[in-house]
Amino acid sequence: MSKGIILYQSKYGATKKYVDWLVEETGYDCMETKGAKLVHVQEYDVIVLAGGVYASGIAGFQFLKKNINNLSDKKIAVFAVGASPYDEKAIGQIREMHFKDSLGNVPLFYCRGAWDEEKMTFGHRTLCKMLQKAVAKQNPDEYEPWQKALMSAVGEKCDWTDKKYLEPLLKYLGNMKITQ
Repeated sequence: MSKGIILYQSKYGATKKYVDWLVEETGYDCMETKGAKLVHVQEYDVIVLAGGVYASGIAGFQFLKKNINNLSDKKIAVFAVGASPYDEKAIGQIREMHFKDSLGNVPLFYCRGAWDEEKMTFGHRTLCKMLQKAVAKQNPDEYEPWQKALMSAVGEKCDWTDKKYLEPLLKYLGNMKITQ
């Protein structure tokens, strides 16, 4: 049996919610990327990195980027959590920006998260409001999927988390209970 771990970074809770569901389904250990040490992570056969998407970056991804050459014999997957609906073009842009060289073959999965301006830091809330103002100047008929989601969430609390988003990742992992 394989031994797996989920490394995660969750700022507002949606990523952690998915991690908890994934732990239930797989039996993997989990740890925040902030406390992860390469020597400990190398003990695992399967490594899943989970993080929220902020400005096209994946929270916690630096751990994987920094250590990928020491983890090349592992089964690795990344899942990103964001407020936008799944959009192949946006996922492709994230892949192009971050999954280069030795990260090129690492699969990327996407789960839709949540939106709650009251929970956001002042900086994130300010950036989102600026972005909303910029998007509002465009023709709504020409909005990208993320722009539609952004504009429909103004002043709302939205939770789009759903276990169904984990299905492709679970299929990749083999959807089986493994040892801890």
